[in-house]
Amino acid sequence: MSELRFESSLTMEEIEENFKDVDFFSGIMEGLEEALAYNRGKAVRDTLARKRSLPNVNVVEIRTMLKMTQKSFAELLGVSCRTVEAWESGKSTPTPTVKKLMFLIREDMSLVNKL
Repeated sequence: MSELRFESSLTMEEIEENFKDVDFFSGIMEGLEEALAYNRGKAVRDTLARKRSLPNVNVVEIRTMLKMTQKSFAELLGVSCRTVEAWESGKSTPTPTVKKLMFLIREDMSLVNKL
């Protein structure tokens, strides 16, 4: 069996930053409890859904990296300018889908042209 390798364009510091607020023990415990519930025939509807940790994104950093205004960034993501303002001021956070999209854009800026 070949050895598995993990490759990332992120530095070790960026990876550590992304996981700084993740409680792995709680996640393992929750998974074990869900497995037991499933085994006993008492699984709830969400038990079989895969839960992934979302990447941390810095909206201001990504937008400025793209050299975009709040308005143009909002149009790219399909949200209002006020929504981008709220994200940047910390009044709200992006949805999981938008977080994933911003993460992908940060990793490969050529995606902006495709969007």
